Amino acid sequence: MGKRGDLIALYAEELRNKCGIDPDLELLTKVTIGCGPAIYDPDAAFVSVTDPEGLNAIKRNFLIRKLGLAESQGLMDAITEIIDSYGQPNQPKYRAVVYYMLTKHFRREAILA
Repeated sequence: MGKRGDLIALYAEELRNKCGIDPDLELLTKVTIGCGPAIYDPDAAFVSVTDPEGLNAIKRNFLIRKLGLAESQGLMDAITEIIDSYGQPNQPKYRAVVYYMLTKHFRREAILA
């Protein structure tokens, strides 16, 4: 299957088991590819949910730049909601899973097509 395929399968399991979501594998693949080489880096593969700057980076780099959303408090609220629904607050969160959930939350699937 290859390393990326293995990671996509891992992310799909995270979505099913921790979030109760049956993932759209085509979209999950696009989100994973969009993350670039970060998915292979042990540090960059995860988002820092306890670091405010890490959360701001998700807002700036993914929601505003990648998905084209306008700056608003609703962006940070959505990030917090997604992280809370992902599970235990102190456990690492895969970047691709968080980005997938945010893409679905804002209904921006077409942006990644």
